[in-house]
Amino acid sequence: MAVVTGATRGIGRAIAEDLAVDHHVVVGGRSEESVRDVVTSLPSAEGFVVDLLDCAPGGALEAALAALVPRLPRVDVLVHSAGVLHRGRIADLSLADWDAAMRVNLVAAAGITRALLPGLRAAHGLVVAINSGAGLTSGPTMGPYSASKFALRAFTDALREEERDNGVRVTSIYPGRVDTDMQHEMIDFEGGPYRPEVYLRVDSVVRAVRLAVDATPEASIDMVSVRPRGFRG
Repeated sequence: MAVVTGATRGIGRAIAEDLAVDHHVVVGGRSEESVRDVVTSLPSAEGFVVDLLDCAPGGALEAALAALVPRLPRVDVLVHSAGVLHRGRIADLSLADWDAAMRVNLVAAAGITRALLPGLRAAHGLVVAINSGAGLTSGPTMGPYSASKFALRAFTDALREEERDNGVRVTSIYPGRVDTDMQHEMIDFEGGPYRPEVYLRVDSVVRAVRLAVDATPEASIDMVSVRPRGFRG
């Protein structure tokens, strides 16, 4: 059993398709239509539809998890791939920009992990967080995104140490620039040309996830940084 958030496009969808080779996949996404599209394309899958922005106490995420968790007594793999990008200079950003980045990129991941921990412990499962190179270093206009990814790094580091004795492994993946819809958003913001040939292929990130999934039982792949070889800047 594998649960993948952000599984309706980009890196998340590619990870869901790869895991579907040997797992039943719970496909996480915001809309019924997009989730259904992925579920019907996989050999064994079901949907998990929720807007991760609504992760306040008593919100949509809690309600969706209350319905999902009883169906998942064991969780072999949990992949956090959902994410939002908010960029801008700190002088120009609104509180809503900061709030959205932290809710989706951190708080929702923490809430989902907590809810699925019993199943992860039962399976001696794996949590994979798709972080970012921005979770290792920050720079101008990257404040909310990097802050949320730095916080995700802190969360996964703490989770790894807390769950070692329970048999749960935690892997953080730090991709550089990847040829995805989010990269188009990045380049549109920066006003530069889009050059897919210098960015990572999505498959490179999928292979890093598969490395962690297929690790032998005594091994923990704690972190993997995957950088595009030809990209500068």
